[in-house]
Amino acid sequence: MSGKASSSQPSSGLSGSGALSHVYIPYLPLRCNVPGSRGLFYDDGDKLLLSPTSDQVFCWKTVPFDPMVAPTSDSLTEGPIVSIRYSLDLKFIAVQRSDQEIQFWDRGSGETFSQRCKSESESILGFFWTDCPLCDIVFVKTSGLDLFTYNLESKSLQLVETRKLNVSWYVYTHESRLVLLASGMQCKTFTGFQLSSAGIIHLPKFEMAMAKSEANNKPVLAAEDIFIVTVYGRIYSLQVDRIAMLLHCYRFYRDVVVQQGSLPIYSPRVAVSVVDNVLLVHQVDAKVVILYDIYAESRAPISAPLPLLFQGFPRSNSSSLRSNREDNESSEVNVISDHEAIIYGDDWTFLVPDLIFSVTNKILWKIHLDLEAISASSSEVPSVLEFLQRRKLEANKAKQLCLSIARTVILERRPVATVARAIDVLVTSYSHSSKTGNYFKGTKAGKTLPSGVPHTTGTNLSADASASRVDAMGKTIKYDSCAGVDSGSPNRFLTFSNSDSEEDDSFQFFDSKIDRGKLTVAETSVSEVRSSLNVNLSEQQESQLTSPAISPDEMYSFVFSPVEEEMVGEPSYLVAIIVEFLRR
Repeated sequence: MSGKASSSQPSSGLSGSGALSHVYIPYLPLRCNVPGSRGLFYDDGDKLLLSPTSDQVFCWKTVPFDPMVAPTSDSLTEGPIVSIRYSLDLKFIAVQRSDQEIQFWDRGSGETFSQRCKSESESILGFFWTDCPLCDIVFVKTSGLDLFTYNLESKSLQLVETRKLNVSWYVYTHESRLVLLASGMQCKTFTGFQLSSAGIIHLPKFEMAMAKSEANNKPVLAAEDIFIVTVYGRIYSLQVDRIAMLLHCYRFYRDVVVQQGSLPIYSPRVAVSVVDNVLLVHQVDAKVVILYDIYAESRAPISAPLPLLFQGFPRSNSSSLRSNREDNESSEVNVISDHEAIIYGDDWTFLVPDLIFSVTNKILWKIHLDLEAISASSSEVPSVLEFLQRRKLEANKAKQLCLSIARTVILERRPVATVARAIDVLVTSYSHSSKTGNYFKGTKAGKTLPSGVPHTTGTNLSADASASRVDAMGKTIKYDSCAGVDSGSPNRFLTFSNSDSEEDDSFQFFDSKIDRGKLTVAETSVSEVRSSLNVNLSEQQESQLTSPAISPDEMYSFVFSPVEEEMVGEPSYLVAIIVEFLRR
């Protein structure tokens, strides 16, 4: 699922002096310009960006994101291309030639074959590969779903099952393994199927809410109005209602689909991204992005709306760049020019979860959160710490910020009750991380950052008390008890998660709150945080924290001990803080 952005006026997004942003794009993009390209396609199953020409297809890996990655290529035959995807094991290439035919290439033998619709009265809307044990590939047609397996002996597709439905259009993400099929006059009636390595789950039919216009016209939903996102391992569908100017949020359970509130939108055109389980709602016309952490029950934004900015390098026509041009010829190829730095340009396409593609310039960017800026946007210290403790992609930075905030609130002699609530967050987070194994799995003894935080390695582990089934890829289909529904209800959460991104549902934080009229203590210590984060690249790569949790030893070494050296006068305040810590 992707969302296109449009803008009526150019707006440069290169960060300059005094620019504020909570979300940024690193200046170095992945360039995908191939002579003779016949379009670009995103294969979310294999995380590949594909650029077919008349006789071959070039592909770039997008995970891990590397702007300097070189493309690989495969041969293709001449013909129209509606869609193209590699199989999940990368052994086959499937190309939709028309609404009646999909052609297949065996990359090993070079053999090809085609699969056509049996009836001309039906059309192929699209297809996707799956790791479901019942089938290898799914055709989405106007008449429903066709599930196929690949027959090695006959080198052809074998029809396994057909699900008959009237389908107007569909949306699918490989991350969720969920396909939503739209039907009805307004395309607001949906049937869903989740096809994963655990099997097929048929979701109940449901309708999405749509406000009526003043003229009593019935609006029609389009595929661009629906986003499927996975946040904290939970699957949601977000629906744009332009009449009501709301973004409706639907949570999927096995037996029911529940609307769980709505978010206000301030632009008829919106797009959605997810970065480190933070929901980003791009207000395209307003050229700002609003952040939500929907782990908490509160639907209040994390901070005030701010623009999305480029970060990290000057423009290609800047004097500093021209002065060093001769020494940087090789790197200048990837520098952003003025026309490429237009934020929310007409050609922008948002790729779930966290990529942006410029169709005109053939450039791909990855979206990042600025944890320092977010931390400095709120004066609610416990809420800021809760937010930072949930971050996984930049656990090292989140940990450093938490340590800095903890030191600062003590040095500023905040009320003991306030500091105690902040300590409560850190202690609770460490307790949870210890129980699930995240903290100990990531810790590597003998290495410390310049700021004193130990280096860590290893992958993240997660635990969940709910029933689960683990597939062959190490991923899990889970059915958690339904929050907000009677505990005796048979309804279960429909989730699909990677083990390194799932949060334990039994561990709950307080609601996030913001105070836009105040500055947080984190802002007073930005220089301290930045200096502590300025470690060399090799050290950062070696230190891959899986959790920002802070142990009692670290609290003493990097909070209480430095604070004791800096505080002068009556020590009773610090003693009271330490006593509160020991009570936890």
